[in-house]
Amino acid sequence: MKKGFVILILIIGVISAQDSWTTKANMPTAREGLAIGVVNGKIYAIGGYDLNSFLSVNEEYDPATDTWTTKASMPTARSYFAIGVVNDKIYAIGGSNGSTYLSVNEEYDPLTDTWTTKSNMPTPRNTLAIGVVNSKIYAMGGRAGSPSSPYISSANEEYDPSTDTWTTKTDMPTPREFFAIGVVNNKIYAIGGFDGYTSLSINKEYDPLTDTWTSKTDMPTARYALSAGVVNNKIYAIGGYNGNNLSTTEEYDPFTDTWTTKTNMPTARWSFAIGVVNNKIYAIGGVYQSGWNWIVYSKNEEYDPGTVDINDYSESGNRKSMISLYPAIVNDYLTLYISRVNKEKNTIRIIDPEGRILYEKKLAAGKGKKIIKINIS
Repeated sequence: MKKGFVILILIIGVISAQDSWTTKANMPTAREGLAIGVVNGKIYAIGGYDLNSFLSVNEEYDPATDTWTTKASMPTARSYFAIGVVNDKIYAIGGSNGSTYLSVNEEYDPLTDTWTTKSNMPTPRNTLAIGVVNSKIYAMGGRAGSPSSPYISSANEEYDPSTDTWTTKTDMPTPREFFAIGVVNNKIYAIGGFDGYTSLSINKEYDPLTDTWTSKTDMPTARYALSAGVVNNKIYAIGGYNGNNLSTTEEYDPFTDTWTTKTNMPTARWSFAIGVVNNKIYAIGGVYQSGWNWIVYSKNEEYDPGTVDINDYSESGNRKSMISLYPAIVNDYLTLYISRVNKEKNTIRIIDPEGRILYEKKLAAGKGKKIIKINIS
């Protein structure tokens, strides 16, 4: 029997509960340009730059106890690399060590606290971003060439950890660096960034199954060096820089292709990293620029996007429907007992933990109770 379903009702005009930020235990080593991987409910904050040196430090954060533990250092000290997690292994890819852009690919196993060198990425680069779909890592964009002769890359290279091989895929439509990625329903959303001249608000969807790109609704606030986290199939684009240090939090819903402004992060910053555990987003590290002064942070702030009220609102703001769900799983059947007080059409989607749509059913307009039984064996 399959377990761990998320039951999502897609209704036009869904209202979210109040979101909130909470200060948590600071990371031991202040830094920016770090990357984060999450394995078994623990956050691994790796590498980065402290304004004096490139770092290989690896610090584990346990949100359950709000404590930090030092782990085995990454073999290659670097910043502005990216991380993908596959089968509970962390892959630290690319980056810079101050003298060159890197193609390094190093695998970290939190279970054994050991590092292993893997096949290099074909295009050396830093300030790239990574998305993971179906146990494959997609390394996109960044700054390539050399520090003395750089260019902004549109490269999209797929890494398969099971074979330790790389494959070239369709380039991003817009070359950029310092952008953020969120993955929902096996689609990769590349958001914001910098094209070498200006801050960007663009939002492009990549489908690895078809190797194609689609333009989606732009992010309201153009910015780069932001970070993103995914909770309940919504992408939260947080912080960044566009000439100002930003604390902006904007929520993107891929199902409706719409953006919503949320509560600002307490500390404006950029070049920090994000980990998501138990539907909470942890924004860790980063930098703040004030004139010629730079402040590197060890801050760790937790964002709770809030739960979803199952209500349908009209454009005037008046509630016009309410739906109650009572799920039960017996003998490989998921049964939904649905009570509706509206006459509107609704859609039920069953989504697995990786965001894949396993079942979808449209409900015709009508009041009353309905029972849906789905074989999930």
